Amino acid sequence: MDFALSEEQNAIREMARRFAADELAPNAARWDEEKHFPVDVIKKTAELGLAGIYTRDDVGGSDLGRLDAALIFEALSEGCTSTAAYISIHNMCCWMIDRFGADEVRRKYCPKLTSMEMIASYCLTEPGSGSDAAALKTKAVKDGDHYILNGSKAFISGAGVSDLYVVMVRTGGDGPKGISTVLVENGTPGLSFGAQERKMGWNSQPTAIVNFEDCRIPVANRVGAEGEGFSFAMMGLDGGRLNIAACSLGTAQGALKAALDYANDRKAFGKRLNEQQALQFKLADMATELEAARIMLYQAAWKLDNKTADATRFCAMAKRFVTDTGFNVVNEALQIHGGYGYLKDYPLERMLRDVRVHQILEGTNEIMRVIVARDMLREYQA
Repeated sequence: MDFALSEEQNAIREMARRFAADELAPNAARWDEEKHFPVDVIKKTAELGLAGIYTRDDVGGSDLGRLDAALIFEALSEGCTSTAAYISIHNMCCWMIDRFGADEVRRKYCPKLTSMEMIASYCLTEPGSGSDAAALKTKAVKDGDHYILNGSKAFISGAGVSDLYVVMVRTGGDGPKGISTVLVENGTPGLSFGAQERKMGWNSQPTAIVNFEDCRIPVANRVGAEGEGFSFAMMGLDGGRLNIAACSLGTAQGALKAALDYANDRKAFGKRLNEQQALQFKLADMATELEAARIMLYQAAWKLDNKTADATRFCAMAKRFVTDTGFNVVNEALQIHGGYGYLKDYPLERMLRDVRVHQILEGTNEIMRVIVARDMLREYQA
């Protein structure tokens, strides 16, 4: 086992760190306060090859692996958790089209996505189906060489601003085998958006309901065959879970750094906080837990890159463990800051608000436990 990163991976991580330090961190508090979606800054990531990280290079992608992506999102999220998370969603959409779309569809959309001429949103969740994703009701009824879409999607990042929507729809009967994946461009008649949601965090990206009312799209905009959409969505979420875990990890690492700086400067009872053994123990535990989370994340990414049989289980394990650990570490960092951690003058309260949703989206952490348990127990039932 070799835990060392390659020279290329170190260079990729350093590039992402510089971008986060130069472009994201100086603006993160303002974007959060003003609920500003920094599309201009997000599009700069395309110049660095970060708009199609694991998309193939014949359509402009960087053709990197999932471990590379984890390193990138860990680094970006130290600058701005919310913005890094949106870039992850865009990458997931680009990958799904590249991986499962017909060549004509790939060549139509992927070059525009990898250059960020277009930015994309992922549409699976509905008002009545979250964790039970296979119960989705948005319908696509074939009418000649078109589909007519009716239904709604909920909690969609980028809604109203994104140029392309990767949408899971029901083209067949009930259950997962009746679900297909289609692409809907912004501006298509029948496509509309609800009011922006008022959220606890992730304020640097818009979130709203996406509505389809007799929305007519070409059958050629389908990704893969009818009935394959649910499996595409689940495979996309394997990588998405790693990315969101990486965003938690990077944010928590930033919070630990802030806590170390504060403990070095702040004095209480006649000495600095970092000279108080109780605080030393807390900092040691935070660092230890983050290292454990990092190793689990990197191992899961390695398994996904190598297509091991247990990759999905490990992606679920990593998502559950890393996002829980990340939240706990950020919370402890806020506690070390005392009352100052609760103020917007410091980044901790924003970090806490942003990472909290990571335990919910891309499959709740309770659903991660279901995935792990089912896979684990299947071995005993075989």
